[in-house]
Amino acid sequence: MFEIFKKNKNQEDVKKDEKIEETNYEESVEDEKKGFFGKLKDGLEKTRRGITSKVDDIIKQYQKIDEELFEELEEVLIMADVGFETTEKIIENVKDKVRERKLTEASDVKGVLKEELKEILENVDGSSKLNIEPSPSVILVVGVNGVGKTTTIGKLAYRYRNKGKSILIAAGDTFRAAAIEQLNEWTTRANVDLISHKEGSDPAAVIFDGIQAAKARETDILICDTAGRLHNKKNLMNELNKIMRIVEREYPEATKEILLVLDATTGQNAVMQAKVFKEACNISGIALTKLDGTAKGGVIFAVQSELNVPVKLVGVGEGVDDLQEFDSETFIDAIFPE
Repeated sequence: MFEIFKKNKNQEDVKKDEKIEETNYEESVEDEKKGFFGKLKDGLEKTRRGITSKVDDIIKQYQKIDEELFEELEEVLIMADVGFETTEKIIENVKDKVRERKLTEASDVKGVLKEELKEILENVDGSSKLNIEPSPSVILVVGVNGVGKTTTIGKLAYRYRNKGKSILIAAGDTFRAAAIEQLNEWTTRANVDLISHKEGSDPAAVIFDGIQAAKARETDILICDTAGRLHNKKNLMNELNKIMRIVEREYPEATKEILLVLDATTGQNAVMQAKVFKEACNISGIALTKLDGTAKGGVIFAVQSELNVPVKLVGVGEGVDDLQEFDSETFIDAIFPE
């Protein structure tokens, strides 16, 4: 037997909904862009100090481009958790462009490096936008416990409900203590409903009930939580595959997104987690959380380069609005401000 935690609208909620609908769309989009860049720039302060400031310090020490300069730049990228393999590729490509353009001044290298990092973020298969159109759509959220999966789901629900979408959440992480309660708190904040079973229930059964409820209500977006246990890779794969089969069988008409949540503060461990989940399911996008809490935000380059999966969302704070859609140009400009 499943439960539906239904959020009843009071008069104040109705007024809020009317206010959202009356907002001028173009102005809200422009404000969102400005707010996104400001929050992103603030959130990436530690990463900016870990990469850009150190790159600037190195370049100041050199007048001409030489091998030693590249070695120091390589060290900066590795220390920022860009990863050895990805760093080697970046430095080799920078060297090639320097030779092709016949650059000799050390000050010219920063622009080439910025260009190369941007290309890394853009050179992936698939769109950087979440697959939620056309409706109905289902977002299956995967990731290990502790990466911010529940928070990401709550913020997504809040974000899209405020854009006029109808949202339903299925609490498929039935094994972690208090996971359902935490999701219920977030659904209360976002004023959306939650489908759940008792703790320890079959996650696939929760997703099944979530799909039936979403179809019956003609819900725009169904967001499904999943269990985050990674200690047994075989069990994880079996569990996720079972959920995938149910989604494909019961909701074939839905637009589908499989979103992997990674914690930026874990650095190269996040890359290893991503590789395991990519083996288990066809990940279509990545949400990189807690970028504001680390100087090693360079892991974003390793993730996209080594997995060829687009980062679609970045978390740059604790606030409900601090989960933002990813844009490579804006991200690079926030790391390398003019």
